[in-house]
Amino acid sequence: MTRQERALEAVRRLRAEYPLAQCTLDYDEAWKLLVSVRLAAQCTDERVNQITPILFDRYPTLEALAEADVDAIGAIVHPCGFWRAKARDISACMKKLRDEFGGRVPADFDTLLTLPGVGRKSANLIMGDVFGQPAIVADTHCIRLSNRLGLAETDDPAKVEAALRPLIPPEESNDFCHRLVEHGRAVCSARTKPRCGSCCLADICPKVGVET
Repeated sequence: MTRQERALEAVRRLRAEYPLAQCTLDYDEAWKLLVSVRLAAQCTDERVNQITPILFDRYPTLEALAEADVDAIGAIVHPCGFWRAKARDISACMKKLRDEFGGRVPADFDTLLTLPGVGRKSANLIMGDVFGQPAIVADTHCIRLSNRLGLAETDDPAKVEAALRPLIPPEESNDFCHRLVEHGRAVCSARTKPRCGSCCLADICPKVGVET
C-alpha cells in the first residue's frame, strides 16, 4: 500500500468510525473561537470550555473584550496556564480586529497570521471551521497519528501540514483532522500504550515509533 493509498483508506475508515467530526472547543462566533484556540495552547479543550463561558459572560462582545484590562482577562484565564501571555495576545488580537477589521475575523489565511497570538494551527482551524475552507490543523494528535501512520516523518507542525496536504482530499481535510483528535483521545493516545487491538486502522498502520 502506498502512502497515498493509506491516507485515503484512513480518511474512509475514520469517517465511518467518527461520522460527527467537529471542533471540541465551544463557540458561537468566530472571534470566540480565536480566543478559545489561543487558550487551548498547552491546555485541554475541556478546561478551556470551562473558562470561556466565564470570560464571555464578563465580556460578551469583541469590543468589550478589546477594552478589557489585560490583568482582568488574565485573572479569568489563569487556570488555562501561561495566562499572562495568553491574556496579552487575546487583548491585542481583539484590539486589532476592532481597529483594523471592523470587528470581523478576516477570511484569509495569511491575514489571520498577522493577528497577535495566531499561528498556522489557529489560522487553519478558523479557515476550516468558520469559513469552510480546506484546512490541515496540525495539533499534537494530528502530528502523533500522522507519524505513526507513516504519513509524515517529522514533529514540526508546518512540515506535517505540508506532508498531509497532497495526501488528504481538500474537502476531507478539516474533518479528517478533527477525527484524528477523536481517535487520538479514544484509541491512539500519547499518555498510554495505543489500543491497537481495537483500532480501525490497525491492519494498515505501520505503527511507526510504537512499542509492541
